[in-house]
Amino acid sequence: MREFIPPATRFVDLPDGFPMKRGGTLHGARIGYETHGKTDTARGVVLLLTGLSADAHPASHPDDPSPGWWQAMLGPGKPIDTDHWYVICVNSLGSCKGSTGPASIDPSTGEPYRLDFPDLTMEDIADAAAYTVRALGFERLDCVIGSSMGGMSALALLARHPGIARSHINISGAVHSLPYSIALRSLQREVIRSDPHWDQGRYHAQRYPQRGMLIARKLGMVTYRSAGEWESRFGRARLSGPRRPAKVPFGMEFEMEGYLEFHAHRFLHAFDPNSYLYLSHAMDQFDLAECCGVPVGDALSGLRLDKALVMGVGTDILFPLKQQQQIAEGLTAGGTDVQFLPLESPQGHDAFLIDTDRFGPPIAKFLSVGW
Repeated sequence: MREFIPPATRFVDLPDGFPMKRGGTLHGARIGYETHGKTDTARGVVLLLTGLSADAHPASHPDDPSPGWWQAMLGPGKPIDTDHWYVICVNSLGSCKGSTGPASIDPSTGEPYRLDFPDLTMEDIADAAAYTVRALGFERLDCVIGSSMGGMSALALLARHPGIARSHINISGAVHSLPYSIALRSLQREVIRSDPHWDQGRYHAQRYPQRGMLIARKLGMVTYRSAGEWESRFGRARLSGPRRPAKVPFGMEFEMEGYLEFHAHRFLHAFDPNSYLYLSHAMDQFDLAECCGVPVGDALSGLRLDKALVMGVGTDILFPLKQQQQIAEGLTAGGTDVQFLPLESPQGHDAFLIDTDRFGPPIAKFLSVGW
């Protein structure tokens, strides 16, 4: 087991005995974060909450010049303009990329938590992010941006910490997971747990659940894009030469399979399997209605914001566009000035990471108007 922490990650210590929603407490826990921009020249503070596998390094900066996971979107002169905004990006509690999670050392045993890590919820992730923001000296954010899983944790943050933000950008998010998404993530968890090397979470470098992680990642990748994109990129092209395994019955034959294999191997030793289980399960468990104790429409209308931008794409099969429309309608009912922007990007759920030409301009406009 290991953690994967970008070199410029900084840390906030959570209070000792940090309570978890479904029981248990964390001692000696921390949250990893990065900041971009300067407080003395910024017009305000933006919090960035991430998807499942992202770290706290969204873009290059002097302390870490390597490209980040949202390199095209964040930086000087970019849609999230760090010449104008001070941006805090938080690595989710439960991750393996700086914040305390199952791969971290349990101070009571000196060993990794593994499955002794408490049950994790979106609310726990939100509470840890709120504590981090306040520990850095900010009581009120100008905007909280959440994409994918981050869209869920952003809604939990706004619900559990009223008044923490003036505005919100929700990108390909949802108030809860739909059955199709739950089924797919359930299969991903099952193949990891079915790998004998998983060993009830007690794997190590020499006995690592490689096959389970590869299949889980491939299943995820299929859902992150659209069928139309796969068809236009690969069609029925065959693998050839050394890229096609020899004498493997029913082995890889198509370029599509080779692509999944290559990218799954890239992910293989860059994310902890137990963190994958905990975070994906937290996504399935989250329900904003349950979080607030009222019907979901009332929960959304009760989020007091000045304005919001809600975005998604029509080709997203994981967080369908109707879920972003639900968020927009609920916020509008509560008096928030909402812009709902359905996009027709061919790139499915991952479009917000790739299709900057479509996502960038409306985000830039939202952050530049009325401040």
